[in-house]
Amino acid sequence: MACKKIIFAVLLLSCFIVNHGALADDTGPQAIPSTSCSTNSDPYKNYECLDSYLGENIFSRFVNYYELEMGHAAAPTDPNAPPSRRDGWPATPQSAPPMPFTEWPYGAATSIGVARPNATDSPLMVAIANTSPGQWLQDNHIQIYGWLDPGFNLSTNNAGQRGGNAPMAYMYTPDVAQLDQAVVYVDRLPDTVQTDHIDWGGRMSFLYGENYRYTTAYGIASNQLLQKNHVNGYDFPMMYGELYIPNIAEGLVLRVGRYISIPDIEAQLAPNNYMYSHSMTYSFDNYTNEGLVASLAVTKNFIVQLGVVDGTETAIWNAGQTIHNPDPNPLYPGSTFAKDPGVQPSLVACARLTWNNGDDTLYPCMDGINNGVWGYNNLQWYGFTYYHKFDDEWHLSFETYDLHQRKVPNVNNPTAAAAIANGGTPFSPQYLGFNAPNAAQCSNANDLTCTASAVGVVAYLNYQFSPLDNISFRPEFYDDMQGQRTGVVTRYANFGLGWQHWLSPQIEFRPELDFDKALDRNAFNGNPTLGIAPNKSYTALAAMDVVLHF
Repeated sequence: MACKKIIFAVLLLSCFIVNHGALADDTGPQAIPSTSCSTNSDPYKNYECLDSYLGENIFSRFVNYYELEMGHAAAPTDPNAPPSRRDGWPATPQSAPPMPFTEWPYGAATSIGVARPNATDSPLMVAIANTSPGQWLQDNHIQIYGWLDPGFNLSTNNAGQRGGNAPMAYMYTPDVAQLDQAVVYVDRLPDTVQTDHIDWGGRMSFLYGENYRYTTAYGIASNQLLQKNHVNGYDFPMMYGELYIPNIAEGLVLRVGRYISIPDIEAQLAPNNYMYSHSMTYSFDNYTNEGLVASLAVTKNFIVQLGVVDGTETAIWNAGQTIHNPDPNPLYPGSTFAKDPGVQPSLVACARLTWNNGDDTLYPCMDGINNGVWGYNNLQWYGFTYYHKFDDEWHLSFETYDLHQRKVPNVNNPTAAAAIANGGTPFSPQYLGFNAPNAAQCSNANDLTCTASAVGVVAYLNYQFSPLDNISFRPEFYDDMQGQRTGVVTRYANFGLGWQHWLSPQIEFRPELDFDKALDRNAFNGNPTLGIAPNKSYTALAAMDVVLHF
C-alpha cells in the first residue's frame, strides 16, 4: 500500500499546489484566446482556440482535454512548435497511437536527434498549464504524468490458483481482475534535436500494482516480494539522470542510475508494449540495471552504446554484503557467502544500425556480462532485435537471444539439493522465502552445478488498419534447457493475437487471445513457489487491459 499512497499523495499535492498557485496569483501566465474563438471553436482547426475550449478551472480543463482528443490519433498541433527531429535524420517509422512507440526502440538513452522537452501529451500537464506552478514546470521542462492499467483474464487453468498461469506473464493468476500498474513519472527530457548547447534530463518513476513482481530488484523494497509474496506492491524501476553533449560526433547521451535494461522489443511499463501479455522471451529476461551507460551517435544511422553496471536486478549496496553460512558444503564451503554473488562490475555493449530512411533497424546487444555465476538474476544476455517497416500498414518486430548463468546448483544432485534446503546457499528459502532464483535441473545427476541456458525467439507481425487500431500476431519459441528460467525443462511454442484499440491518445483497450504449449512435459497450472506441481501441458487464455493516461 505504501507506493499506492505515494502515487496518490503526489497527485493530490500537485492539485493542491496548482490550486493554491492559481488562487494566490490570478495574474499568472495564461494564454490569451483569439478573439475569433467561441465556445464551439475546434482547436484541431484553430490551435489558438485551445485555451478558450478548455476553460480556466483545472478540473474542467482536465476533463475537457479528454473530450477534445476523443476520436483523434494525436493532440492538436501547435503551428509554432519547434521541429521534433533533426534535419536529415531518418524518418519516423511509426505513429503512437496505435503503436507503443514512434522510433524503433533502443534502451538506456533518450533518443538522439528526435527528443524535445515537454513533448509528452498529458491531460494533467494541460490542466495546470495556465497556473503559476504549471508555467514553472513548463519553463523548466519538467512534466508529471502517468497512467492506470487494470486488466483481467479467463484461463483454462484452475480458477483463482495463484500463479497458475505461469510461466505466462504478467497475468500469472487465472480468472482474476487486477490492477496491473498505477504509475507516476516525473521527468525532464534533454533537447537532443538542437546541437548548440549541452542539456540535461532525468526521470523518477513510481509503480504500484501486481506487476511490481516483474520489476523488483534484490535489495530495493524487495522484502514485500521475496519475504511476503504480496500480490500487489511498489517499485521504482527508473531513477536516473542524463547528460546530452551535442558536439561529440552526432551527439552523446550519458545515463546514470537505475534504468530499464537495454535490449528487447517489450518493456515492463504498460504503454511501451503492443499487447497486454508478455512473451516468455521477455518474461524471463533482464529487466533493470544500475550503472552508467554512454550512447554515441557516430552518424545519424549508427549508434554505439557502452556501459558498466552492477549486474542485473540487484541493488548496488548489496556489493560486499555477506550472510553467515550455517551449513558449509561443497558448493559454499566457507563460514560466510556473498549475499548476491551477481553484484559485480558488468559490461553493457550495443550497436544500432538504421537504413532505408528508418524503415530498417538492427540492434545487437550484450547485457550484464561478467563471470556469470549464480546470482539473483545474473543473466549473461547475447542477442538482437530487428525492425522492418513494409509499408504504412504492416511492420515486423523480431527478437532472439541466448542467455545463461554458470555454476548453478543442480537440484538433481542430492548434495546440492541438501545445501539449498539447509541454508547453505545465498538463495536458500531461509533467506528468500519466495521468488528466489531457481536452481538448475542438470542432465548429469553427479554434477554439483552446471551452466543453465535458455534460447528465446519471438516476433510481432503488426497490421495498422486505422490511425487508432492495430492487430499484432505474436509467434514464439522458447527453450528452457535446464529449467532455470521457467522451473520446467521443456521447449515452448506460444502464440498470441492482440488488438490495440485507442479511443484517443489517452485511452487504449488491448483484448487478446493466447495459446501456450509446453512441448516436452507439463508446465502449467502449478506454482513451484507455493509447492504446487504443474499438471497441464498447455494454457489457452483470453485477456484484456485498459491503459488510461493522465
